[in-house]
This record gives sequence, structure tokens and C-alpha cells, in this order.
Amino acid sequence: MVNTQYQTINFSPVLNPTKPDNLADKQQQLKLPKIDILGPLRQWLDSIEIQNRKSAQAIAKLIPAQCPLERDIVLFGRKIAHIPPLCKLNPFYEQLVGLRFRALCYLVDRCGEDIQSYC
Repeated sequence: MVNTQYQTINFSPVLNPTKPDNLADKQQQLKLPKIDILGPLRQWLDSIEIQNRKSAQAIAKLIPAQCPLERDIVLFGRKIAHIPPLCKLNPFYEQLVGLRFRALCYLVDRCGEDIQSYC
């Protein structure tokens, strides 16, 4: 600790950074357990098994291959703005992409169907 004319400077956090200060202790005490409200729905989507051709075709048509929200805004032939793909903000994005992939794999492996029309 150094005393100056106007204030006291405490060097202990700099010299001993491994020792947590009071604020860090309080934050650790106040941590609440994380509850995943959407977890059961994610697990359900991951557990869906494709069992017939019609459901596989419906899933492959229903879930798009690319994010439909991505756009370029063009005015008078010039690109003035770009809207990025916002699909990754969807909390079920990974599960839906996985479900579409399983449906396409079912169509190829079990049905022998050409899936180029779904891409």
C-alpha cells in the first residue's frame, strides 16, 4: 500500500492476483444453478427416428437447406446493406439441421432416392 497526497493506492490485487477479492467471493456465493428449460424439447428433436419415406420427404422439404432470412439489399444496382443469416439465433437450430440430415440420409440409404432436388 502506498499513501500519496490525494489517495491511497493498494497494490495487493496486482501483486497477488490469485487471491480473490470480496466481489469475486460474493459473485460465487450468488451463483444460481442453470436451468435448461428447452432441454427436453431439444432431446425430443434429437431422438426422432425417421421410419418412412413420406415423413423423410416432408422433413427434407419443410426444413430449408440454407437460412432463408439472409438477404442483400440492392438499390439502383448497388448493394447498400447485407442482412446476415439469423437462423443460428434459433435455440433449436442444431437439432433441426440434424433432423434434416437424418431425413436426407434415410432417403439415400434406405430408399435409394436422389436428394439433389432437396438441396
